[in-house]
Amino acid sequence: MSRNVGETSLECPFERVLLIKPCGKRGLGFASDVIPIGLEYIAAVIEDAVDDVNIIDMELEQYPLQYFIKSFQPDLVGITMSTTDHNEGLHLAKIAKENGITTVIGGYHPTSIPDQLLSHPQIDIVAKGEGEYTMRELIRKGSPKDVLGLSYKEDGKIVHSRDRPLIQDLDSLPFPARHLRRHKYSNHVTIDKERERDVISMSRGCWGRCSFCCEPSMNRGLQRFRSPENVIKELLEITSFHGGKPLCIFVTDPNFLGSPKMIDRLCDLLHQHELDMVFSVLIRADSVVKNPELIKKMCENGILNYEIGIESPKIEDLKNIGKNITLEMQKKAVKILRDNGAYAGGTFVIGLPGQTEEEIKTFPSYAKKIGLTGAAFGIATPFPGTRLHKSLEKNGLIVECDWTKYDEMHSVFKLENVSGERLEELATYCTAKFWTMDTLIEQVRVFQKKSGKKVQLRDFIRDVFSRLRFAWNAGFYLQPESLLTHVKVAAEASADPCVEEYTKKVGVHNVIELSWLLKAIGSQIIQITLAYEKRPVTSYIIKTTSGAIEYVKAIPGRLDNATINLDVDLDKLNLSEGGDLLELIGSYIRTKASLRRINETWDRLRLLAGLGVELTRPIIFEKLKRWKR
Repeated sequence: MSRNVGETSLECPFERVLLIKPCGKRGLGFASDVIPIGLEYIAAVIEDAVDDVNIIDMELEQYPLQYFIKSFQPDLVGITMSTTDHNEGLHLAKIAKENGITTVIGGYHPTSIPDQLLSHPQIDIVAKGEGEYTMRELIRKGSPKDVLGLSYKEDGKIVHSRDRPLIQDLDSLPFPARHLRRHKYSNHVTIDKERERDVISMSRGCWGRCSFCCEPSMNRGLQRFRSPENVIKELLEITSFHGGKPLCIFVTDPNFLGSPKMIDRLCDLLHQHELDMVFSVLIRADSVVKNPELIKKMCENGILNYEIGIESPKIEDLKNIGKNITLEMQKKAVKILRDNGAYAGGTFVIGLPGQTEEEIKTFPSYAKKIGLTGAAFGIATPFPGTRLHKSLEKNGLIVECDWTKYDEMHSVFKLENVSGERLEELATYCTAKFWTMDTLIEQVRVFQKKSGKKVQLRDFIRDVFSRLRFAWNAGFYLQPESLLTHVKVAAEASADPCVEEYTKKVGVHNVIELSWLLKAIGSQIIQITLAYEKRPVTSYIIKTTSGAIEYVKAIPGRLDNATINLDVDLDKLNLSEGGDLLELIGSYIRTKASLRRINETWDRLRLLAGLGVELTRPIIFEKLKRWKR
């Protein structure tokens, strides 16, 4: 039974369903939470119960929602909503409602605030908790009445049905409906870009009790696992879906090593099938320390990228948030991962109650000290439903009610020791202080150990630019009014003596292929100065010979004895658009260089020529290989 657009009745069965991922997700989750696997699970479960189901990702679509409503003629629109999606989700629901379509929203955020969302006329139903079987039952009944896991409006009043029991047998779920994807998803912030990207969920929930985390309320503090055999079956399906190409798989589990026995068996199956996959997982430090031999086995079978919840170098913070780990565990966990050739990333929470500016500024150096390959610094955010939110709300400390600011990059509650504006600047400071040139080169060196080859200069610069562009775009969306201030803070923070110490020890030329460039420019002192309002903020000094880079150092201000000077005006910089890499670099060399001596013009031309050869050489060689074939 189909309905005309404009007619709405919760008593009619729903035969055409449109599932939507809004485009409003911002903040630290923006990098990893890309593929809407939750919607794909729902689509897979309801596919045989409806005439038609479609998934659209408004982050990537070229047309407005009205276009898809006209094309698909849905009876029911389901919208997944994170905290930062709040306004965009309501906007999409309003458009659907104006077309007479029943609206359902779900996800962590709606699960925590159903009453607030149902106060909006465009929202008909809120699906709380796991949505697969809730949506299937709703569709079959054609009404939310007596459907477990729903909140809805009836006669002007909000009705909350009983919670739906958690799905215990995750193997009973069909695999996500990847065949409904309209786009190819890629990871823009990694050197290994040749691998296509996908995601998988091997478990749900976490037994941890971190006060700032949504998992305890969403999954009731329980973790449930799929069987290794079921997981490997899906991985084989994913391989087929991507045509056998090399893959990078992000595992969504918040506690990947929650069942060591399950992961041990999975490693046996991965070894047996020899899949060309590299996995990225989220893991607890204590789980790594308790299972060093299993970590070795995991790394041997492609589970190579790890993100650990370090949270803080203060034991008081770890106790207060209920993390239940020690500083010694943090150090041991990173060492175990690094000893096995893994990427050891860590996340920190800044702005927890009681933290001072001086303490927060130590976080990047601590991250480097314990050996983290990568680090992210998020501002403490009291998501609704968490213990942190309840505590702060009870004490009247929450000062920001705009949910779109709950992105781990804005300050939303009152701190005793640090202002909100300064805390946001400190998040930028910590990020820039960690991601200095030595960290970027060390990350490449880790990749080099796995590949056995030097990284091409073109790939290194492209990777750095992609990170800068990502950070720029994220800052543009999140803090447009203070973006240049944050750029200046980042530039100041990047001046660090550790850069020179590291590059002297490692030798940049031993990691990155630079032979043609070094021959072309010979002995030089190259200075790249980041200036703000025509004043030098930070300069990168590169000392070269015809065969080596003796050192790179980052200093405040500017040197006077450089042989080549290149200036970048931060207040005129715009990284929001792409462009050809060589053209972009050439443009900076031509237009941003400052002549300081007569022979600098010739030296600059040699630099441009050397860069041109070094950046195009891999492409030319590849074309010659193909021609010879």
